[in-house]
Amino acid sequence: MKPFSFTRSSIDPRALREVLVDPGCGGYAAFEGWVRNHNEGQTVTRLEYEAFETLAEREGATIVAEAIAKFGVEHAACVHRIGDLALGELAVWVGVSARHRAEAFAACRYIIDEVKHRVPIWKKEHYSSGDSGWVNCERCAAHAHEGHTPLRMDYSRQMALPQVGAAGQSRLAAARVLVIGAGGLGVPVLTSLAGAGVGVIGIVDGDRLEASNLHRQTLYALADVGESKAELAAQRLRELNPEIEVRVHACQATRASLPELIADYDLLVECTDNFATKFAVNDAAVRAGKPAVFASIYQYEGQLQVYDPRSDSACLRCLWPEGTRDGLVGNCATAGVLGPVPGTLGQLQALEVLKLILGLPGGLAGEVLLFDLLATRLVRLRAPRNPACRSGPCARLGPDQTTAEGASSSDDVDLDCDDLASACRSGYTLIDVREPEEIATAPPPVDCLQMPLNALLEDSSVLDAGRPYLLICARGARSRALALELRGRELTRVYSLRGGLAKLADRVVS
Repeated sequence: MKPFSFTRSSIDPRALREVLVDPGCGGYAAFEGWVRNHNEGQTVTRLEYEAFETLAEREGATIVAEAIAKFGVEHAACVHRIGDLALGELAVWVGVSARHRAEAFAACRYIIDEVKHRVPIWKKEHYSSGDSGWVNCERCAAHAHEGHTPLRMDYSRQMALPQVGAAGQSRLAAARVLVIGAGGLGVPVLTSLAGAGVGVIGIVDGDRLEASNLHRQTLYALADVGESKAELAAQRLRELNPEIEVRVHACQATRASLPELIADYDLLVECTDNFATKFAVNDAAVRAGKPAVFASIYQYEGQLQVYDPRSDSACLRCLWPEGTRDGLVGNCATAGVLGPVPGTLGQLQALEVLKLILGLPGGLAGEVLLFDLLATRLVRLRAPRNPACRSGPCARLGPDQTTAEGASSSDDVDLDCDDLASACRSGYTLIDVREPEEIATAPPPVDCLQMPLNALLEDSSVLDAGRPYLLICARGARSRALALELRGRELTRVYSLRGGLAKLADRVVS
């Protein structure tokens, strides 16, 4: 029996099942697809199936072999009808025998799904009102069947843009983008880049899908729980756009693995939910001189940043030289998240990637965007590159290291303090830039002025350019970004508490 075959006669599932019987197998699974009497609200009277048989049998046999190797089953086969079929007739049969039932179920599903997506089979549904014409069951395969023109991706809507056109589409097809993380941020990035026709997309993710992921990672389905995210994402992208190349890196992105992972790509997109990986990607991008697009989310807030070595844009360590330690800020699992929040930030990441590839105006350069999606508010902060970064010290830093070359100078925005009381005695006016609810939950150890970040951005005239100020937040990120912005408004004596209250608390505890 061939692993994949066509027949113009009725399919006998009992006889086919006997071929797969094996005394060493304890599990057997089969799929049977029958001709039904309706489709999309229309009454179906019969079906016709045609196939490019030589190509289809070869591709079908490849799929069955993949299933046997992937799931470790003993035997598998698929038979598909061609010709005229009446209502109730069996159109396709898949059978798998394996040592255990779980492998048999998984392999059976894999075969029918892949056959539907990859094998060049056309059908014509005859309705009581007429017929559907010849259509591919899922999508046309890469080879044409005589008399039938295969479908191709249609980029006409984006090519109609004068900034894109045929030349821009060619640049997209030639681009190689590595997406690190296939979760809440990565899913919208991956789908948008695949839909746009980016020629090579790499996916780095070593995690398996959990049910709690699905409300924000809508590329996947409930039945996929437990499967590799990278493999699942790759399968979906190939279905969306069979013309692109999708590469799977089912592993974690680490400081050790990243140099090899990024070597064959032009541009990086960082979509993980932990700071160790974000800074590792940042350092790898700086070392390799490759652009990178970063996004972070916290509950209803998001942050977007682009590092481009060809411009004066800052890398992560230009703004946070010591890196941010995991645990200081909750991730999606601990802090919670609504699905549209990472969805919005991920789409913006994809947009910045397309701007870089196409050379479109308006890309982020030397700026950080802060989003408050609950209040629907956007703040754009200047974020120039640290002059010391031009010679590359940022790339040499470890997760929590500084060097003499990259250490704070007398005019650096970050300020180290043993305690806030000593800062007050030194003449600094302390300003807590956190939100009121944060302050109520975790009040500062000394009296401070309370001025939320957005309030100071809207009106910085309340500050005296001649007085020294020390801005304070939870971990030093918001206060530093705000201090940089205020210095650009000629408030040159504004400083940020390095590491924020969290670092101060660590110092007290230790």
